[in-house]
Amino acid sequence: MGRATLPLVILLMACAAAAQPPGTGGREDAAVRLSRVGQLVAEDVPNDAGGVIALGWVLDGEGALPDSLRVVRRTADGNETVLAMLSGGSTSFDDTTASDGTEYSYVIVSLGTGADPVFSGEVTASSSAQWLHSGRIGMLVILAILSFFIFWFIETSRRGRQFYIREIAGLASVEDAVGRATEMGKPVLYIPGIMDMDDIQTIASMVILGRVALKTAEYGSPLLVPTCRSVVMSVAQEVVRESYMQAGRPDTFRREDIQYLTDDQFGYAAGVDGIMVREKPAAIFLLGTFYAESLILAETGRGIGAIQIAGTAMPSQIPFFVAACDYTLIGEELYAASAYLSKEPKLLGSLKGQDAAKLFFIVLIVIGVLAATVGGFWAPMRGVADFLRSLVAVS
Repeated sequence: MGRATLPLVILLMACAAAAQPPGTGGREDAAVRLSRVGQLVAEDVPNDAGGVIALGWVLDGEGALPDSLRVVRRTADGNETVLAMLSGGSTSFDDTTASDGTEYSYVIVSLGTGADPVFSGEVTASSSAQWLHSGRIGMLVILAILSFFIFWFIETSRRGRQFYIREIAGLASVEDAVGRATEMGKPVLYIPGIMDMDDIQTIASMVILGRVALKTAEYGSPLLVPTCRSVVMSVAQEVVRESYMQAGRPDTFRREDIQYLTDDQFGYAAGVDGIMVREKPAAIFLLGTFYAESLILAETGRGIGAIQIAGTAMPSQIPFFVAACDYTLIGEELYAASAYLSKEPKLLGSLKGQDAAKLFFIVLIVIGVLAATVGGFWAPMRGVADFLRSLVAVS
C-alpha cells in the first residue's frame, strides 16, 4: 500500500465507526434484556373430565418483548418436557397431556435473539376430574324432577291404577286394518323406515311391529317386512317370531317374509313399490324414519287401494303422510304407540310421567315469563325470575 492511499483508508475506517449503532461496540452492551414472565399461575381446569391444567401469566414489561416463550414442565422425579413454543405475546396455555393426580412444576422461559434466556418463577399444580358441573346444577334439578314423575307413575301403574290415554285414531285402527287384509285374503305390508337400529324412531317402529305381528298371527294374515338395513332385518325377524310364539302359532312364521332389500334410499323405495304392485297388500304400515321417499311409497300404496297407517317424527315428511295416508301418527304419537298398544305398566307409567313433567315445565315457563315481566318494576318478582334463569343456565 502506498503512502498516498493510507489517509484514505483511515478516513473510511473512521466513517464506518461513526455509522455503527450505539450500544453495539462494547461487550457489556451486547445483551438485550427481555421481559420476564411474572404472576405465573397454574391450576386445574374446573368442570372438566380431568387431564388439563391451565397456565396464565403476564409480562413484567421492563424489557424487550420476547421472540418466543418456551413452556417447560417438570415432574417430581426430575423429568423435564418442553410442552410448547409460543409467540412472545402469549399469556396463557393449556396443558392437555397431564395425568390426573400427578403434581407437575411449570416454568416459562423468555427467548430472544442476542439475549440470554429469562426464567419465570416455578409453580406447581395437578389435574383432576369433577363429578358435577357447577354450571349445570339447574339441569340436574330438572332431571331429578322428570325422573321423580316417571318413577312415581310407573309405580302407581304397577299397583293397578288405570291411566287415561287419549285415543289415537291410527293405532285404534290397527286391528281393523289387519282384519280387512284377512277378509280380502291379502298380505299386510310393514315398512319400518330407512334408518338403522341406532335411530330411536326405528326402535319405536320395532315395538309397534311386534303388536302388528301379534294381530296377523291371530288372524292368519301374511306379514311382509322389507327392510333397508341388515341389522333391522335381523331384529324384525326376531320380533315377529316372538309375536307368533306369543300368539301360539309359531308354525305360521315365515322368516323369508322379512327380507333385506338395499341400503340405497331410492333403491329401497323402488323395491318396496315393486312389492306393493305385485302383492297388492290390503293394509300398509309406514312407521319409522322417512325422508324424500315418503311420498313415493305413500302414493303407490294409495294407488293400489290399501288402507295406510303412517307415522314419523320427521316434521318435513308428516304433511305427505297426512295427504296420502288414511291415518297418521304425528311426532310423539309414534313413541307413545308402544304404550298405547301394549298397556304395560312400565310404558304407561313412563308416558304419563313425561306428560306430567311437561305440564310442570309449562307452568314453570309461564311463571318465569310473568316474573320477568313484573320484575321490571317489582324487585321480589325480579328475584324469582333470576332464580328460574339460574335453573336453566348452562355455563
